[in-house]
Amino acid sequence: MGVLGLRRVLGALVVMFASAAPAVPAAAHPHVWIVFETTVLYEKGAFVGLRHKWTFDEFYAATAIEGLDKNKDGKYDREELAELAKVNVDGLKDFAYFTFPALAGRELKLGEAQDYWLEYVDEKLSLLFTVPFAQPVLAEAKGLTFSIHDPAFFIAFELAKKDPIKLSQGAPKGCKVGIGKPPEDAAATDALQKQLGAFATMSSRTIAVSCSGP
Repeated sequence: MGVLGLRRVLGALVVMFASAAPAVPAAAHPHVWIVFETTVLYEKGAFVGLRHKWTFDEFYAATAIEGLDKNKDGKYDREELAELAKVNVDGLKDFAYFTFPALAGRELKLGEAQDYWLEYVDEKLSLLFTVPFAQPVLAEAKGLTFSIHDPAFFIAFELAKKDPIKLSQGAPKGCKVGIGKPPEDAAATDALQKQLGAFATMSSRTIAVSCSGP
């Protein structure tokens, strides 16, 4: 990808967000829309990270993939999108991948994104990547939560309509996920709701992971 292409991609997502981040939230409004699906990864008795699939809005997608069909076959394969995937993931690192896990109210640190790629299917551009927890969280631990949002409301994240949050294969049968918002954020969210409408609701969702029984 040339310099102009790189500037285009960064302008479409990372740089635009960075320039908007200092703005007062009440004045912000989304410029990029993402529908997300997330799988909570379970291995050997612990939750070890999150596997994301983010599907971008058609306007961002059209801008991002312009000129990337190198073999002119009308398709965008993983190899053609590899550099764009790297640009996005590298840029998202500066914003903690817009992923905010916690255990009993205390922030959980994340490792660097892994196993990432872009796919373009049915005219939809999706970024798939894994963000590991810096330390595994035992299944019996209480209070594991996470949210996926942009605090500046520059990017609107919306749950997929079907099965947005799942547990990976092998998770104990007594484990489940619940989607809601933390009570302590309710007042602030209600105030933002009046100014930003549905965008505040999209960005206030918190997912809780809990396990019971053997």
